Amino acid sequence: MKTALSCSSDPSQTDSLPFSFGLCLTDNMQENRISRWYFGGISSSVAACLTHPLDLIKVHLQTQQEVRLRMIGMTVNVVRREGVLALYSGLSASLCRQMTYSLARFGIYETVRDQMNKDNKGLMPFYQKVLLGAFGGFVGGFIGTPADLVNVRMQNDIKLPVQLRRNYVHALDGLLRVFKEEGLRSLFSGATLASTRGALVSVGQLSCYDQSKQLVLATGYLTDNILTHFLASVFAGGCATILCQPLDVVKTRLMNSKQEYGGVFYCLRETAKLGPKAFYKGLVPAAIRLIPHTVFTYLFLEQLRQRFGVVVVA
Repeated sequence: MKTALSCSSDPSQTDSLPFSFGLCLTDNMQENRISRWYFGGISSSVAACLTHPLDLIKVHLQTQQEVRLRMIGMTVNVVRREGVLALYSGLSASLCRQMTYSLARFGIYETVRDQMNKDNKGLMPFYQKVLLGAFGGFVGGFIGTPADLVNVRMQNDIKLPVQLRRNYVHALDGLLRVFKEEGLRSLFSGATLASTRGALVSVGQLSCYDQSKQLVLATGYLTDNILTHFLASVFAGGCATILCQPLDVVKTRLMNSKQEYGGVFYCLRETAKLGPKAFYKGLVPAAIRLIPHTVFTYLFLEQLRQRFGVVVVA
């Protein structure tokens, strides 16, 4: 942040300025930058490109009926059967999801937060950040449900027998085929869980990131730099993983089903029959995927904000 030039109390110094209209910034006014509403979608998309293989392995682990393979074993199995490029199956759907789900939740959260901070002339309390993050995540989760459904199916397709594969060419092809073959309702299969999960993830990522960054800066030991962004985003990614994992497992099963689950509660009941650990199936790869994704997202987001954000004077 840059400190603005101060006004001089000496009239002779003021008169010496070539274009002096008596307007200048006071000593305590600072130039700051805030994010543009679409920065979150861009940052999340870049992060998704870097962490997509981890997301794919997580989906494969969660859709196992019995725990047969762990993370490394599943990775080796996918590469051995389909090749290295198979780790990027469904990337187009993943990017489509980020540009709907993440674009919406970041856009809502950061736009409302910045406006409230401006109106209140101070930072929002944590409970308001939690409520705003949950609302933004819920809306974003609903908007992103169709792309999320296609993403899960494309990632899981490679482990199905050839005759049972859906073989979506790309995200748009998948969306159109689901609409034509299964109807509009199927596009929003699992929307309740996706929206609820979106709310929980956003509380963990957005609200906890803001709060942890605020607390780190308040210590005075660190400034608004990459190290601060890294530490805050690691904490936020961990919170998001713990909060959303049970719903993430159920959502993945529901979206990947061929109508064998009668609904959300039926899916919950069937998953529960596998034992409590079934709700945390794939927790390690989920953390290994979500924490780096959160870190990359915020590192890119903060760089975009600092270089291309909207300039405000506070």
